[in-house]
Amino acid sequence: MSAKHVETVVESGTERFIPLNKLKKSAKNARKTPHSEASIEAYAASIAAKGILQNLVVEPELDTDGAATGFYFVTIGEGRRLAQLLRVKRKEIKKTDPIRCIIDTANDPHEISLDENVTRENMHPADQFEAFKKLAEERGFGAEEIAARFGVTPHVVRQRLRLGAVSPKLMQIYRDGDLALDQLMAFAIIEDHARQEAAYERLSYNRDASTIRRMLTETNVAATDRRAIFVGAEAYTEVGGTILRDLFTEDRGGYFEDVALLDMLVVAKLGREANALMDAEGWKWAQVFLDFPHSHGLRRTYPQAVDLSAEDQAALDAARGEFNSLTEQHESAEELPDEVDARFGELEAEIERLEAKRQAYDPADIARCGAFVILNHDGTVRIERGFVRAEDEKPEPETLNGSVEGEGDHTINEDGGTVPNDAPVGESLDGEDEDADDHRPLSDILIRDLTAHRTLGLRLALSEQPEVAIVAVTHALSAQIFYRGADAHVLDIRPVGTMLASHADGIEDTKAGKAWADLWSARSSRVQSK
Repeated sequence: MSAKHVETVVESGTERFIPLNKLKKSAKNARKTPHSEASIEAYAASIAAKGILQNLVVEPELDTDGAATGFYFVTIGEGRRLAQLLRVKRKEIKKTDPIRCIIDTANDPHEISLDENVTRENMHPADQFEAFKKLAEERGFGAEEIAARFGVTPHVVRQRLRLGAVSPKLMQIYRDGDLALDQLMAFAIIEDHARQEAAYERLSYNRDASTIRRMLTETNVAATDRRAIFVGAEAYTEVGGTILRDLFTEDRGGYFEDVALLDMLVVAKLGREANALMDAEGWKWAQVFLDFPHSHGLRRTYPQAVDLSAEDQAALDAARGEFNSLTEQHESAEELPDEVDARFGELEAEIERLEAKRQAYDPADIARCGAFVILNHDGTVRIERGFVRAEDEKPEPETLNGSVEGEGDHTINEDGGTVPNDAPVGESLDGEDEDADDHRPLSDILIRDLTAHRTLGLRLALSEQPEVAIVAVTHALSAQIFYRGADAHVLDIRPVGTMLASHADGIEDTKAGKAWADLWSARSSRVQSK
C-alpha cells in the first residue's frame, strides 16, 4: 500500500501527453446530463482552429489488485474528449493522437468535477457580442469563418455581430440590467446609433420588444405591404432599393427602406398595366391610383348580359363536363393526386374565364368611357371600368317643344303647353289658374290644402298596397344612389351614406372592402340594366 501511495504522490499534478484512445469517461464525473451535439460541435471547431486550450484532468485506471492499467479516466474535460473522438470519426486526427493532460490523484474526482462546473461565471453576453465584432473588424473574419472557428452557425454569428453593433450607450444600459436581451435585439434591427438612442428616449412605460421594433421601422414598408408585394423584392433591389432584415424574429421578408422609390415603382408598374388595358380592351382612358378615388364624381356604365358564341359555349360545356366527371371519380378520395388537383385548378380558371364573357360592355361605351387601375389590398391589380367623364356624356334627346328632356323638369300638357313637374294642381307654367276666367293664381292657403290632401291620399294608397310601397321606396333610394343628379323619384326619402375611407385609411383595400365593392358593382349593374 505504501509503495502505491508513493507512486500516486509522485504522479499527481504532473503533465503528460496521453493517446486519445487511452482516455475513458469517468463514472465519478458530476455532470450526468450528456453534452449536447451542439456543444461537442463547438468544442471540435474550436480545437481544430486553436488546439486544446485547457488541459484535461485525469486519474489512472487501476485494476482489482490496484495496479495501473495504462488507461485514464477523464475527471475534467469530457466534452473535449468527445470532440476529439468526433474529429477522429471525421478523419481529421488519429485515435492515437496525444492529448495533454494533468494527472490528479490528490483530490476527490467527483468534487473537482463539480468545482469545474460550479465555481465559474459565464461571460456577459454583451462582452461576447463585442468580442465577435472585434474579430470581424480587426482580423477581417467573415461570419462563415467565425462560425467555423467556434462551432456555431453563420446565422448565429450574424446575430452576435449585429448585437455587437448596437449603440454603446444602449449596450451599457443592457449591462446594467435596465434592458432585457429581447429589447436589445429589437434595437439591433437598425444600425443607426442616433435612431436607436432616440427611440430609447421616446419609450414610455411600454418597453416591450414589439413596440421598439415598430418605432424603428415606422418609416419603412414591410415586405408584406401590398406595395412591396406588387413590385417584388428583386425589382426593388435591382434599382438600388435596400431591405432591412430582422435577424432575431421572423420578419417575413424584411422592411423596404426607400419608400419614395417603392412608391415610384408602384405607380410606374400600374401605369404599364393601364396602358396594356387600353391597348387590349380599347378604353378611352385609364387612370392610376393607389386607392380607389371615391370622390371621382363620374357616372358609371355597366356591362350588359350577352350570349356566348357557339365556340365559347361548346368550350364551357366541355370544361364543365370534365370538371363534373373528375369530381365524380375522386369524390371519395381523402387527398387528390397532384396532377388531378392541378387539372381542377385549370378547369376552374377556364370556366371562370368563359363565364366572364356573358357580360360585355357596349363598344360605344368603351370608346367614350375609361377605367381606374388600382392597387388591391393583396398586392394585385384591381380594375374598375365604365366611368364617363362629363365631357364625354351623350347629349340628351330633345322633347317635342325643343327643350332637352329632363333638363327643365317640365311636362307637356293636353293643350301642348308645359307645366313644371312640381307645380300645384291646376297651375300652368306662368302660375295662372286654368279654370278661372280671371286667370288669377291659386292662393297659398289653397295650394297647401290641396297638397296636404294629395299627400294624405298617397299615404293611404301606399298603406293599403304594401307591395307598391316597397317598390316606391326602393325606386326612390335607388334613383338617388345609382343615378347621380337624378330627381326621378316621387317620395321624399333620402339615403344617408358614410364614406368609410374618410374614417379609416385603406379600409377599401381590405378583404371586406373589396367584397363590398364587388357587391356594389354587381347591384349597380342590375339596377341600371332595368
